[in-house]
Amino acid sequence: MDETSAATEVAGPQVTYERFLAGGHFMIQRARKTGEYVFYPKVMSPSGETDLEWVEASGNGTVYAITVNRKREGSYNIALVDLDEGPRMVTTIVGVETLPIGTRVKARVETGETPRVVFEPREK
Repeated sequence: MDETSAATEVAGPQVTYERFLAGGHFMIQRARKTGEYVFYPKVMSPSGETDLEWVEASGNGTVYAITVNRKREGSYNIALVDLDEGPRMVTTIVGVETLPIGTRVKARVETGETPRVVFEPREK
């Protein structure tokens, strides 16, 4: 049994996604019939396809929007990133307070107590 089938054997989409993250993999879903990419994990694509498979995301994306939250403990950003595969996701861009809209970014999985996908600015 390969890693993908082991992670998806009995679990729903959310648990499966979290298992991939815990293993250091940024996976998204794709409809086999249409090739439509899906993020956040679901049982059905926005167009109604249910033949979803897990595929490794390229990790490449473009900043669509970004805002900075300032607190006494420090500042952090919340960004919308358009993945090259098509879906848009909410994330954090690490190492910077803010970036211009349209900046190219690269994902990485930040492991720890609660694994998550974060992005970093791409080298020019």
